[in-house]
Amino acid sequence: MVDVGLKPRLFCFGLGYSARRLAHALIADGWRVAGTTRTAAGQAHLAAEGIDAYRFDGETPLAAAPATLAGTTHLLDSVPPGPDGDPVLVHHGRDIRALKTLAWIGYLSTTGVYGDTLGGTVDETSLLNPTSERSRQRADAEAAWLTLARDHKLPVHVFRLAGIYGPRRSALDQVRSGTARRIDKPGHLFSRIHVDDIANVLRASMAKPNPGAIYNVCDDEPAAPADVTAFACGLLDVAPPPAIPFEEARVTMSPMALSFWRDNRRVSNRRIREELGVVLKYPSYREGLRAVLAEGG
Repeated sequence: MVDVGLKPRLFCFGLGYSARRLAHALIADGWRVAGTTRTAAGQAHLAAEGIDAYRFDGETPLAAAPATLAGTTHLLDSVPPGPDGDPVLVHHGRDIRALKTLAWIGYLSTTGVYGDTLGGTVDETSLLNPTSERSRQRADAEAAWLTLARDHKLPVHVFRLAGIYGPRRSALDQVRSGTARRIDKPGHLFSRIHVDDIANVLRASMAKPNPGAIYNVCDDEPAAPADVTAFACGLLDVAPPPAIPFEEARVTMSPMALSFWRDNRRVSNRRIREELGVVLKYPSYREGLRAVLAEGG
């Protein structure tokens, strides 16, 4: 049972772009925050941000894990899975099961687990049909976490994230760097989510735990990448690059880039609104990109 007098402590396996945004918001609210990074340089950067950082590369277990995890009330896993499964569960599933202070666990997955619906809408009850090895590994990791929750009564929540953008990671950066392309594939849409809205959804779930719940985390408006690029160009007052037919553009795409264009689907975010009461700060890429620009991004 969780000690209600225990000061909240978030431990993040994988303090990447989204997890760090959440960590900073919670630190501002007086939380203790700790987590992992792959390198010594990463440890130094995180320490400067007020985060207790530990080394974990996914291959070697976290040193002194029981002591390092002690007192954790909230745990977030954003480490990508591999062919052998989720490294967090592989190396530290037993340590997590042993924690008696946990009030909430979050696993960051991807909407890619739904695969291709030819533009049809998916929600959290839709069948999973991943079309890439990366998404199949995510689906397997989700299943492993949910099995752990069921078998050991752990407060696990799964968050399926759409395409993430925000400061230093948006169409604005691509336009400024000269790498932006307007690829034309009629009828093909992508869902997105601003990094701050990810943090808001996670915090809403922490405030209202529902073990075993799955949430799609995306904004209200799936959009064609060419439209997003054109809007970013307008914000920067530069001419948009010429539209390139997808069949022409695909010749020069990497396998990773092609995998993103393989699936076409609309993603419903109704559950985060109705069950968690989330009001998105950036309901579309337009509000989000304007905010990124205003922030200096």
